[in-house]
Amino acid sequence: MYNNKLKIFNDPIYGFITIPNPLIFDLIQHKHFQRLRRISQMGLSYLVYPGAHHTRFHHALGCMHLMQKSINVLRFKGVTISKEEENGLLIAILLHDIGHGPFSHAMEHSIVNDISHEEISLKFMEELNAEFNGSLTLAISIFKGDYPRRFMCQLISSQLDMDRTDYLKRDSFYTGVAEGNINSERLITMLNVVNDELVVEEKGIYSVEKFLVARRFMYWQVYLHKTGVVAEQLLARILKRAKELMESGIVLECSKPLSYFLKTEINKESFNAETLSIFAKLDDYDIVSAMKTWQYHTDFVLRNLCDMIINRDLLKIKVKKKPINQSSLVEHSKALISKYNITEKEANYFVFSGEITNQAYQEKRQNINILFKTGKIKDIVKASDQFNLKALSKPVTKYYMCYPKKKM
Repeated sequence: MYNNKLKIFNDPIYGFITIPNPLIFDLIQHKHFQRLRRISQMGLSYLVYPGAHHTRFHHALGCMHLMQKSINVLRFKGVTISKEEENGLLIAILLHDIGHGPFSHAMEHSIVNDISHEEISLKFMEELNAEFNGSLTLAISIFKGDYPRRFMCQLISSQLDMDRTDYLKRDSFYTGVAEGNINSERLITMLNVVNDELVVEEKGIYSVEKFLVARRFMYWQVYLHKTGVVAEQLLARILKRAKELMESGIVLECSKPLSYFLKTEINKESFNAETLSIFAKLDDYDIVSAMKTWQYHTDFVLRNLCDMIINRDLLKIKVKKKPINQSSLVEHSKALISKYNITEKEANYFVFSGEITNQAYQEKRQNINILFKTGKIKDIVKASDQFNLKALSKPVTKYYMCYPKKKM
């Protein structure tokens, strides 16, 4: 029976990924994890990059594969990692994104308020822990950052963790944006542990530089691409409008799980076991199905917002280095109000501004440390002779304005 559980996956990035043990097989088989097949890894980025249709399921398996490689590298270098710790690391990274809602980050604060996907992931892990008789306890401790062996927590969540190491390479592959491609194999081969902290050996310094430059590039070119930004804004506004209409007594046709979250205000305090079981039934398909129906609704706002995403006829977006002049927003808003005889509140769904920020490296948070042959340890920014790494550690903010094209 067990042999049947040690299966392999064929991954387009890494080749064959092996399932190391029956417990991990059972977790992958679980309906909560299988749901990730129906959650897009990059939200609505496929409206910009047609190949970006990969899912959180792909990504989670890729992260687990890289974690297996990291454990092997560190053990080879004399770092003691017990069988239980290995299992804890593999489970923690496998389930790190299990709490993502539909379209990943695009709707993180639209379905539920003030609770992050990491917090929902933790709730899923705790439920699975009860179901699997406590066998996820160590994984949960590592995931929360509570485990005393610091480097293990860093492998799960830091500025050079297995999550980032997979998503940069994977997203670069599926979008076709070659500049984001990183050498994850070499990065992992250069890892080591000193005083329980994760370090990168001196020989890997250029791979780390490339990793940070690739990260900056992927954010501006892909994750914060202006068309992706406007599509995500429209998606959030669709849910906001749907909630408003339902509150006013208008019945909207949609799936039961989506209907629950539209009717019920959920926050950190009220997110209980019942909420979790309904959340587990929600995925991209609920949202797309709803938008396909709502694009014919009598409500002007809901109908047009849905039509824009379904038929990829989005709002116009302008991105600037300086804050947006509010008078141009007012101008576009007035034109819309007079053309369609709608209220200012309704016009604000189509005319708005915002800002996007990118910081490729945060010097004061979980540094990427370089280990020199002399035994000296330095932060990557100080260790590197590449002058623009300093610039990469400064946050860059851009401002955008969205408004309808000539006709709507």
